[in-house]
Amino acid sequence: MIYCRKQNTRYYVITKTHFCNIKLIMANLFTPITIQSVTLKNRIVVSPMCEYSSVDGFANDWHLVHLGSRAIGGAGLIITEATAVSPEGRISPDDLGIWKNAHLDKLKNIVSFIHKHGAVAGIQLAHAGRKASSPAPWKGNRQLIKEEGGWQTIAPSAIPFREGEMIPEALTTEGIQKVIADFKAAAQRALTAGFKLVEIHSAHGYLIHEFLSPLSNQRTDDYGGPFENRIRFLLEIVEAIQSVWPKELPLFVRISATDWVPDGWNEEEAVKLASILKTRGVDLIDCSSGGLAVTQKIPLGPGYQVPFAEKIKKETGILTGAVGMITNAGQAEAILAGGQADLIIMARELLRDPYFPLHAAHELGADIEWPSQYLRARKV
Repeated sequence: MIYCRKQNTRYYVITKTHFCNIKLIMANLFTPITIQSVTLKNRIVVSPMCEYSSVDGFANDWHLVHLGSRAIGGAGLIITEATAVSPEGRISPDDLGIWKNAHLDKLKNIVSFIHKHGAVAGIQLAHAGRKASSPAPWKGNRQLIKEEGGWQTIAPSAIPFREGEMIPEALTTEGIQKVIADFKAAAQRALTAGFKLVEIHSAHGYLIHEFLSPLSNQRTDDYGGPFENRIRFLLEIVEAIQSVWPKELPLFVRISATDWVPDGWNEEEAVKLASILKTRGVDLIDCSSGGLAVTQKIPLGPGYQVPFAEKIKKETGILTGAVGMITNAGQAEAILAGGQADLIIMARELLRDPYFPLHAAHELGADIEWPSQYLRARKV
């Protein structure tokens, strides 16, 4: 285990087994990284976070301010919330979407603002599968029926997420091809909008994850059963996106490294998948976990998912992003200094503090550029 101790304005790495072996570290958190043709000015990433603030999939001023403020705040990469590739792929009626060209005007505006302020704009493409047709969290926790604006959900198998919820329609082969085509079309629109990075959402119990896990995928055709069949849907989506997404622009995949349920998707399968994705041209694995089963038992704690990023990075050589209760500069710096991940993908802490990167740079003694409009407030 590696952690940091602050001394004056610099952080020092301390290993658990060599407590007295203190080594000065520079601010890894603010070291640029180039992935394909795209250079991120630092390793801080705004994680995709659903805002449940759209009507008919359209972005609006909330998204501009929400995402734009994190660009002003100094993050290197800003990824949109899970952006639905089809209306039925939304988690809720309030989700952001990119299933029609009319969605692009406001997205272009947001992308332009992010790039103008020195960050890179990325988009997460998603399909909610059997967890779709749900309300925004503050509106309740049961699926919506048609009379409430809900819709029929789809999944690899006709197994609901929780008992009492609607039974999803098991996708036919034709239905699978339709979803793959939706991801491809969404990637093409993302390129037109000016995004420089695409992330495929294959985690948290949504449609692609539902195919990966034997708990939700009980098919007997080429998309179910053994590991090689369960990953087929994702691999075909990757291939379809790559047919329109330029090779010189990064492609990420977010996975749940484990279901946290016996006999479910697990770390060993996650490593195998990451190794295959690397050979297929995927640039980074965004390493999350859980979300597929209500019976999951997650040992929450600071950095509880970081070991997944470390394991996948060390066993496959692919770049990884660490997520999960990373809340301070020293913790983030230690993860990078220890070689556990290449990017720090933050969510709730960046909701609490859009200017976390500016504050973290001060803590770590890193000299970074501030917006000219904010220079009068810069700490010295």
